[in-house]
Amino acid sequence: MKDKANVRTLLQALLVPKNEDQAWRFLRDLLTEEEIREFARRFEVAQMLTDKISYKKIEKKTGMSSTTIARVSKFLQGKWGGYQFVLNQLHHHSQAVSPVGSDA
Repeated sequence: MKDKANVRTLLQALLVPKNEDQAWRFLRDLLTEEEIREFARRFEVAQMLTDKISYKKIEKKTGMSSTTIARVSKFLQGKWGGYQFVLNQLHHHSQAVSPVGSDA
């Protein structure tokens, strides 16, 4: 299964960048800017759904279709837990680096 090995190598490669600049450079070599923006919008949708924002408001803010929003919602609640894991990690990290006494 060559494809399985290729996917595994890609997953390992995604773990290599140590900061935003390195991650951006890798993604930019791998994907078009439009593909990166599309992934970013989907992730924004996941964040907004987690914050209980309505589909209508999400559509208006992101320009994503209700079908795409529903698909993100399905995966957000799905068995893989990828969105939820990353959102939790980002939330935990942002709390860990917030200054003492801030409202962040």
